[in-house]
Amino acid sequence: MTKPPGKVLPLVAALLCGAVLAQAATPSSPPVTSAAAPVAQTPNHGLLSVPVTSKRGEPSSTATRKPPAPKPPAPKPPADDWNLAAHGKVLYLTFDDGPQHEWTPKVLQVLRKHHAQATFFVLGIQVAQYPELVAAERAAGHHVGNHTFDHKTLTLLPDAKIRQEIGTGVKSKCLRPPTGATNAKIQAIAAAYHQRQVLWDVDTLDWEKPGTAHIEHAIMSGARPGAIILMHDGGGNRSQTVAALDQALTKLTKLGYTYRPLPC
Repeated sequence: MTKPPGKVLPLVAALLCGAVLAQAATPSSPPVTSAAAPVAQTPNHGLLSVPVTSKRGEPSSTATRKPPAPKPPAPKPPADDWNLAAHGKVLYLTFDDGPQHEWTPKVLQVLRKHHAQATFFVLGIQVAQYPELVAAERAAGHHVGNHTFDHKTLTLLPDAKIRQEIGTGVKSKCLRPPTGATNAKIQAIAAAYHQRQVLWDVDTLDWEKPGTAHIEHAIMSGARPGAIILMHDGGGNRSQTVAALDQALTKLTKLGYTYRPLPC
């Protein structure tokens, strides 16, 4: 027996409503993804991950300019190089008649103060009394030349006496004849002892004790590249020499001069 249509429709509506409510109450399943699908990676854009470069394209850690390498010191001339004027603004300070116990140490002190090296033409009789001063001269980088044994004027002596004066002086490659008195015979005898005769370009006349200003002026006016300057550390009071040397070297160093020993 068929139910009347008026009762069927409400029943169908009730069943449909229940199904909708049941579907809403059930949690939905997560979407299924393929295992082979790649996972997108986010690139790292942090500031530390990108090197900063200089305008030249170098990393910033190396972009700073390195300081220039120091220039090597000018090479010293060979030990037997007598071309003195070829080495720039170099002066050759020389001191005769020592060593002397009071003034030689004071001359050495001034030279040390100005980073100057010199040549000491010593007398054999003085070396016998103060060998430690000659050792101090050499230890400081100065050179030592032969000024004969007892400061005799060689041109007034017989040949045998000339040989004695030269041969008993200090061993050196150089000889400075006392007072500068020389001739071809003396030069030949010196050569037989393997010693080169050395005079000077500038005579300060400090042995006359003309005053500190006079000695300083003589040094300054005679200064030129390669000049050999004559002074004394022995033979008398050399306080004027010491003072003039200090003042002159202060000025000459500012002018670019340096001071080397002769190749003796």
